Amino acid sequence: MTLRRGESVLVTIGIPVMLLLFFGTVHVLPTGAGRPIDFLAPGVLALAVMSTSMVSLGIATGFERSYGVLKRLGSTPLGRSRLLAAKTVAILSVEVVQVLVIAPVAIGLGWRPHGDAAVGVLAVLLATAGFAGIGLAFAGSMRAELTLAAVNGLYLVFLLLGGMVLTLSKLPHLLDGIARLLPAAALSSVLRHSLGVSQGSSLHAWLVLAAWGVLAPAVATLTFHWQPS
Repeated sequence: MTLRRGESVLVTIGIPVMLLLFFGTVHVLPTGAGRPIDFLAPGVLALAVMSTSMVSLGIATGFERSYGVLKRLGSTPLGRSRLLAAKTVAILSVEVVQVLVIAPVAIGLGWRPHGDAAVGVLAVLLATAGFAGIGLAFAGSMRAELTLAAVNGLYLVFLLLGGMVLTLSKLPHLLDGIARLLPAAALSSVLRHSLGVSQGSSLHAWLVLAAWGVLAPAVATLTFHWQPS
Protein backbone atom coordinates (compact mmCIF):
# COMPACT_ATOMS: atom_id res chain seq x y z
CA MET A 1 0.00 0.00 0.00
CA THR A 2 2.87 2.34 0.80
CA LEU A 3 4.58 1.72 -2.54
CA ARG A 4 1.35 2.57 -4.36
CA ARG A 5 1.40 6.07 -2.81
CA GLY A 6 3.92 7.84 -5.01
CA GLU A 7 4.03 10.96 -2.86
CA SER A 8 4.80 8.83 0.18
CA VAL A 9 7.70 7.09 -1.54
CA LEU A 10 9.04 10.49 -2.63
CA VAL A 11 9.00 11.87 0.90
CA THR A 12 10.27 8.79 2.71
CA ILE A 13 13.02 7.63 0.34
CA GLY A 14 13.44 10.00 -2.60
CA ILE A 15 13.99 13.27 -0.73
CA PRO A 16 16.53 11.89 1.81
CA VAL A 17 18.54 10.25 -0.97
CA MET A 18 18.51 13.43 -3.08
CA LEU A 19 19.64 15.51 -0.11
CA LEU A 20 22.42 13.03 0.62
CA LEU A 21 23.63 13.00 -2.97
CA PHE A 22 23.51 16.78 -3.34
CA PHE A 23 25.08 17.86 -0.06
CA GLY A 24 27.42 14.87 -0.07
CA THR A 25 28.99 15.96 -3.36
CA VAL A 26 28.56 19.74 -3.15
CA HIS A 27 30.46 20.83 -0.05
CA VAL A 28 28.48 23.87 1.03
CA LEU A 29 27.35 22.84 4.51
CA PRO A 30 29.04 24.36 7.57
CA THR A 31 29.61 20.97 9.20
CA GLY A 32 32.72 21.92 11.16
CA ALA A 33 35.79 19.70 11.39
CA GLY A 34 35.87 16.36 9.66
CA ARG A 35 34.43 15.13 6.41
CA PRO A 36 30.98 16.47 5.46
CA ILE A 37 29.63 12.98 4.70
CA ASP A 38 30.35 11.85 8.27
CA PHE A 39 28.12 14.64 9.55
CA LEU A 40 25.53 14.37 6.79
CA ALA A 41 24.82 10.62 6.66
CA PRO A 42 23.46 10.22 10.24
CA GLY A 43 21.43 13.41 9.77
CA VAL A 44 19.83 12.08 6.59
CA LEU A 45 19.00 8.80 8.33
CA ALA A 46 17.30 10.85 11.06
CA LEU A 47 15.46 12.82 8.39
CA ALA A 48 14.25 9.58 6.80
CA VAL A 49 12.88 8.34 10.12
CA MET A 50 11.05 11.63 10.62
CA SER A 51 9.67 11.60 7.06
CA THR A 52 8.22 8.13 7.47
CA SER A 53 6.94 8.12 11.02
CA MET A 54 5.56 11.65 11.18
CA VAL A 55 4.79 12.92 7.67
CA SER A 56 3.87 9.78 5.75
CA LEU A 57 2.04 8.09 8.63
CA GLY A 58 0.23 11.26 9.68
CA ILE A 59 -1.02 12.10 6.19
CA ALA A 60 -2.04 8.53 5.35
CA THR A 61 -3.92 8.10 8.64
CA GLY A 62 -5.59 11.49 8.26
CA PHE A 63 -7.04 10.59 4.88
CA GLU A 64 -8.00 7.08 6.00
CA ARG A 65 -9.96 8.69 8.80
CA SER A 66 -11.49 11.25 6.43
CA TYR A 67 -12.63 8.53 4.01
CA GLY A 68 -14.30 6.57 6.82
CA VAL A 69 -11.86 3.66 6.67
CA LEU A 70 -11.09 3.84 10.38
CA LYS A 71 -14.72 4.29 11.43
CA ARG A 72 -15.40 0.58 10.97
CA LEU A 73 -12.48 -0.32 13.22
CA GLY A 74 -14.02 1.76 15.99
CA SER A 75 -16.74 -0.84 16.48
CA THR A 76 -14.22 -3.68 16.94
CA PRO A 77 -12.28 -4.69 20.09
CA LEU A 78 -9.11 -3.26 18.49
CA GLY A 79 -9.31 0.07 20.31
CA ARG A 80 -7.45 3.30 19.68
CA SER A 81 -4.26 2.47 21.54
CA ARG A 82 -3.71 -0.84 19.74
CA LEU A 83 -4.50 0.67 16.34
CA LEU A 84 -1.97 3.47 16.85
CA ALA A 85 0.60 1.04 18.24
CA ALA A 86 0.14 -1.27 15.24
CA LYS A 87 0.56 1.62 12.80
CA THR A 88 3.72 2.71 14.59
CA VAL A 89 5.24 -0.79 14.55
CA ALA A 90 4.38 -1.20 10.85
CA ILE A 91 6.38 1.94 10.09
CA LEU A 92 9.53 0.17 11.28
CA SER A 93 9.46 -2.10 8.22
CA VAL A 94 9.55 0.96 5.96
CA GLU A 95 12.46 2.36 7.96
CA VAL A 96 14.41 -0.86 7.38
CA VAL A 97 13.99 -0.33 3.62
CA GLN A 98 15.14 3.28 4.01
CA VAL A 99 18.33 2.21 5.77
CA LEU A 100 19.00 -0.43 3.09
CA VAL A 101 18.74 2.30 0.43
CA ILE A 102 20.39 5.27 2.17
CA ALA A 103 23.33 3.54 3.86
CA PRO A 104 24.87 2.12 0.64
CA VAL A 105 24.55 5.53 -1.03
CA ALA A 106 26.32 7.17 1.91
CA ILE A 107 29.03 4.49 1.94
CA GLY A 108 29.51 5.05 -1.78
CA LEU A 109 30.13 8.72 -1.01
CA GLY A 110 32.86 7.80 1.46
CA TRP A 111 30.99 7.31 4.74
CA ARG A 112 32.62 4.79 7.07
CA PRO A 113 30.29 4.23 10.03
CA HIS A 114 31.63 2.69 13.21
CA GLY A 115 30.48 2.53 16.80
CA ASP A 116 27.60 0.86 18.60
CA ALA A 117 24.80 0.24 16.11
CA ALA A 118 22.53 -1.10 18.89
CA VAL A 119 22.52 2.35 20.48
CA GLY A 120 21.44 3.84 17.17
CA VAL A 121 18.64 1.29 16.83
CA LEU A 122 17.33 2.16 20.31
CA ALA A 123 17.38 5.87 19.42
CA VAL A 124 15.46 5.17 16.20
CA LEU A 125 12.82 3.18 18.13
CA LEU A 126 12.27 6.03 20.59
CA ALA A 127 12.24 8.63 17.82
CA THR A 128 9.81 6.57 15.73
CA ALA A 129 7.40 6.44 18.67
CA GLY A 130 7.74 10.19 19.20
CA PHE A 131 7.38 11.23 15.58
CA ALA A 132 4.53 8.78 15.00
CA GLY A 133 2.78 10.15 18.07
CA ILE A 134 3.02 13.66 16.65
CA GLY A 135 1.71 12.65 13.24
CA LEU A 136 -1.11 10.55 14.68
CA ALA A 137 -2.10 13.31 17.10
CA PHE A 138 -2.68 15.61 14.13
CA ALA A 139 -4.35 12.89 12.06
CA GLY A 140 -6.74 11.87 14.82
CA SER A 141 -7.93 15.34 15.80
CA MET A 142 -7.88 17.46 12.63
CA ARG A 143 -9.33 17.30 9.12
CA ALA A 144 -7.13 15.53 6.60
CA GLU A 145 -6.32 18.74 4.71
CA LEU A 146 -5.22 20.46 7.93
CA THR A 147 -3.16 17.42 8.90
CA LEU A 148 -1.44 17.56 5.51
CA ALA A 149 -0.50 21.20 6.03
CA ALA A 150 0.46 20.78 9.69
CA VAL A 151 2.83 17.82 9.33
CA ASN A 152 4.51 19.30 6.26
CA GLY A 153 4.99 22.61 8.06
CA LEU A 154 6.40 20.84 11.10
CA TYR A 155 8.63 18.78 8.81
CA LEU A 156 10.20 21.97 7.51
CA VAL A 157 10.69 23.36 11.03
CA PHE A 158 12.31 20.13 12.23
CA LEU A 159 14.49 20.01 9.11
CA LEU A 160 15.83 23.51 9.75
CA LEU A 161 16.18 23.16 13.53
CA GLY A 162 16.96 19.44 13.76
CA GLY A 163 20.69 19.52 13.14
CA MET A 164 20.17 17.12 10.25
CA VAL A 165 21.88 19.13 7.52
CA LEU A 166 22.99 22.20 9.50
CA THR A 167 24.92 22.21 12.78
CA LEU A 168 23.01 23.60 15.75
CA SER A 169 25.99 25.77 16.66
CA LYS A 170 25.23 27.93 13.62
CA LEU A 171 21.77 28.83 14.97
CA PRO A 172 21.09 31.94 17.07
CA HIS A 173 21.20 31.22 20.80
CA LEU A 174 17.41 31.29 21.26
CA LEU A 175 16.77 28.94 18.33
CA ASP A 176 19.57 26.67 19.48
CA GLY A 177 17.88 26.30 22.88
CA ILE A 178 14.52 25.52 21.27
CA ALA A 179 16.08 23.05 18.83
CA ARG A 180 17.64 21.00 21.63
CA LEU A 181 14.15 20.31 23.00
CA LEU A 182 12.93 18.84 19.71
CA PRO A 183 13.04 15.13 18.84
CA ALA A 184 14.69 15.83 15.49
CA ALA A 185 17.81 17.41 17.01
CA ALA A 186 17.99 14.74 19.71
CA LEU A 187 17.84 11.91 17.18
CA SER A 188 20.43 13.38 14.82
CA SER A 189 22.75 14.03 17.77
CA VAL A 190 22.48 10.48 19.15
CA LEU A 191 22.92 8.91 15.71
CA ARG A 192 26.10 10.87 15.10
CA HIS A 193 27.48 9.70 18.44
CA SER A 194 26.40 6.09 17.99
CA LEU A 195 27.74 5.85 14.42
CA GLY A 196 31.19 7.03 15.39
CA VAL A 197 31.27 10.69 14.33
CA SER A 198 31.93 11.74 17.93
CA GLN A 199 32.31 9.99 21.24
CA GLY A 200 29.70 9.63 23.97
CA SER A 201 25.98 10.32 23.66
CA SER A 202 24.45 13.32 25.41
CA LEU A 203 22.21 12.47 28.35
CA HIS A 204 20.08 15.49 27.46
CA ALA A 205 19.44 14.12 23.95
CA TRP A 206 18.39 10.75 25.38
CA LEU A 207 16.02 12.40 27.85
CA VAL A 208 14.44 14.43 25.05
CA LEU A 209 13.98 11.31 22.90
CA ALA A 210 12.49 9.38 25.81
CA ALA A 211 10.10 12.20 26.70
CA TRP A 212 8.79 12.55 23.15
CA GLY A 213 8.67 8.77 22.76
CA VAL A 214 6.34 8.46 25.76
CA LEU A 215 4.34 11.69 25.75
CA ALA A 216 3.55 12.04 22.03
CA PRO A 217 1.91 8.59 21.69
CA ALA A 218 -0.03 9.21 24.91
CA VAL A 219 -1.38 12.50 23.56
CA ALA A 220 -2.24 10.84 20.23
CA THR A 221 -4.20 8.11 22.01
CA LEU A 222 -6.12 10.57 24.18
CA THR A 223 -7.04 12.91 21.32
CA PHE A 224 -7.71 10.36 18.55
CA HIS A 225 -11.23 10.22 17.11
CA TRP A 226 -12.35 7.51 14.68
CA GLN A 227 -13.98 10.00 12.32
CA PRO A 228 -14.02 13.79 11.80
CA SER A 229 -16.62 15.59 13.87
